[in-house]
Amino acid sequence: MKFPEPAAPQPPEQAIAFFFEDVTPDLPDLERLSAWLQQIALAEGRPVQEINYIFCSDEHLRGINVEFLQHDYYTDIITFDYSDAAGMTGEIYISTERVAENAQTHGTEFTQELCRVMAHGVLHMAGYGDKTPEEEAAMRAREDHYLAMW
Repeated sequence: MKFPEPAAPQPPEQAIAFFFEDVTPDLPDLERLSAWLQQIALAEGRPVQEINYIFCSDEHLRGINVEFLQHDYYTDIITFDYSDAAGMTGEIYISTERVAENAQTHGTEFTQELCRVMAHGVLHMAGYGDKTPEEEAAMRAREDHYLAMW
């Protein structure tokens, strides 16, 4: 009896994807970045199902902030968390202009500040908040922990 040829293996879908809306930032190696972000999610006990990072301008992110959160100000990141029990799913919008300004203000490299903000989004999906000083301190401690792994 002859069996049919098996289908060619398909590459796994990218659990973390990167998109660019009106900006072309100089990003670190995307494969390394994706692996690092997935490590963070797993360390927090929440595997990544699908996370889309959308890099954009200040004005684009401010528009999202106004439309969806009714906040009329600039921000570096907005996380839309659609996660469920299976794992992390969502969209993370990042203003690369705001990240660059924050890096300059804090005397850090753009890549380090970008990684901090990207980890921040994953940590929100893991359940961390940043509305109180205590939550903010816990969030910053986790960011620092994961930045040391970068």
